[in-house]
Amino acid sequence: MWKTQRSTVKGYFLAGGQMVWWPVGASLFASNVGSGHFIGLAGSGAASGIAATAYEWNVSVGMFCVLVLAWLFLPIYIAAGVTTMPEYLRKRFGGKRIQMFLAILYLFIYIFTKISVDMYAGALFIQQALHWDLYIAVVGLLAVTALYTVAGGLAAVIYTDALQTLIMLIGAVTLMVFSFVEVGGLEGLQTKYFDAIPSTRKENSSCGLPREDAFHIFRDPVNSDLPWPGVLVGMTIPSLWYWCTDQVIVQRSLAAKNLSHAKGGSLMTSYLKILPLFMMVMPGMISRILFPDLVACADAEICRKICGNPSGCSDIAYPKLVIELLPVGLRGLMMSVMIAALMSSLTSIFNSASTIFTMDLWKHFRPRCSEWELMIVGRVFVLLLTVVSILWIPLVQAGQGGQLFIYIQSISSYLQPPVAMVFILGCFWKRANEKGAFWGLVIGLLLGVIRLVLDFIYPEPQCGETDLRPGVVKYMHYLYFSMVLAAISTLTVLVVSMLTEPPAEEMVRHPFRFLLFFVNGFQDAPHYIHGNNVGINNLETEVSIHSLFMITLAITCNSNPSSAPAPCCHLRFWSHKSRIPPWKWVNSRCYKELFLSLNMCV
Repeated sequence: MWKTQRSTVKGYFLAGGQMVWWPVGASLFASNVGSGHFIGLAGSGAASGIAATAYEWNVSVGMFCVLVLAWLFLPIYIAAGVTTMPEYLRKRFGGKRIQMFLAILYLFIYIFTKISVDMYAGALFIQQALHWDLYIAVVGLLAVTALYTVAGGLAAVIYTDALQTLIMLIGAVTLMVFSFVEVGGLEGLQTKYFDAIPSTRKENSSCGLPREDAFHIFRDPVNSDLPWPGVLVGMTIPSLWYWCTDQVIVQRSLAAKNLSHAKGGSLMTSYLKILPLFMMVMPGMISRILFPDLVACADAEICRKICGNPSGCSDIAYPKLVIELLPVGLRGLMMSVMIAALMSSLTSIFNSASTIFTMDLWKHFRPRCSEWELMIVGRVFVLLLTVVSILWIPLVQAGQGGQLFIYIQSISSYLQPPVAMVFILGCFWKRANEKGAFWGLVIGLLLGVIRLVLDFIYPEPQCGETDLRPGVVKYMHYLYFSMVLAAISTLTVLVVSMLTEPPAEEMVRHPFRFLLFFVNGFQDAPHYIHGNNVGINNLETEVSIHSLFMITLAITCNSNPSSAPAPCCHLRFWSHKSRIPPWKWVNSRCYKELFLSLNMCV
């Protein structure tokens, strides 16, 4: 921890760019799976079955979103030479307002959703397990978490995440085994779940009854809690935002020593994402079977007495399983698992939030500040986040709904689609300009905030009550709203960009230089690209040309381009000194055969 180049900005915020694949993969998984996942996924499993697994697998791109990051988005970010995601949009579109707007939005999302939700989930577990005072437990955890985040920077966070991932996997798998043994295996779960009905519930109603489609991921498109079109499309958009543009995730991938290790970390994370169904969702369902009167309570007053939440107590499913099912020693292990999950998630968010504040906001007001000042500001901001987070706990405790995980996903569906679409268009459409991106963000987020406020004003009625919510809240599922929001934001960017001046060539030069990496198979692109006795060690090499052709690689041959065999090909960086015009590249047999057998030419 103390030998990780903490004295430089890159060392503190990007771990010096020296992380190998396995700590990167472990840190990605630990950053994603916090205490909110253990509490929220198990609670959703207890309340409605396995459908919540769709958020982990996401049958359209799901576990592959993290691979999309390593194979497509990460080379673009590296070519642009950025540390934060708002910084990328500034380099791509120019100006400062998008960078500032997005930096503030990211901090808002981190403080009031990620940090507060994870803290509440961890505090709920500690309160159920040890009966400690909520605030004493949280203050202690936050103090330790902030200490090693401030002291060690990203390298300390990543190595700690790797250890905590191992602890989480051991503890969660242990509880999973105990749970399945107790209920009689998978067959017992499928049979007994539908009999898990609380003894006290309203007669002649469906309150407290398990869903008939509990073991289906694809559900009715109109009358279900997770409609299948929303799962296929609406869920994919926030997933792309999270895995491909969220600072917490991208920062860990940027810390990899090269793209090969970044890919390896992404593959490791993708495989680990298979596990939450078995480690969290199904144990939550088993908890309902074992404790139906507590976990599946259907009466508001009874639920209030059990867990303090009249909307339902499904979120206590995982803590209840740990407390009642495990022996004392293993119970302590699971306590370590939950604390590790909480701390790993919080450290990731603390480090990324301080990076955004320091690099995107502080440097804007003090552009000539020293590296030492930036690191001090980053450390102080972590402490400030800790204080704000503690002050926010009462609001989270009072305002969270019946299913914590659904609360998280609905907020994501209201705020993330506009940002995701601006990043996608910025990365893959050269014509997108600053005005289009800005108004796409503003209009999309305005609509999302309006829907978010309506959700708070008109909460979902309790079971048996009349639904008096407005039609846009009552009939439009948040996943469908995600689709509409993405479409409106995309249309806004397209229309405004086409009606205004195109971006300057220097604005699209760096982002679109990822084609250079594609030609080379993306191997070690962050540091060098090998050719035949040619090395390019600085990706900021001046290129005095003004078209997409001029930022790709010229493919030439050692002697006669028209007759030489393909293996003689080598790569030469195209610059103003080259004498081969781009329209003649296609006449080279080497260039044609490169795409058929790339490895023969490199």
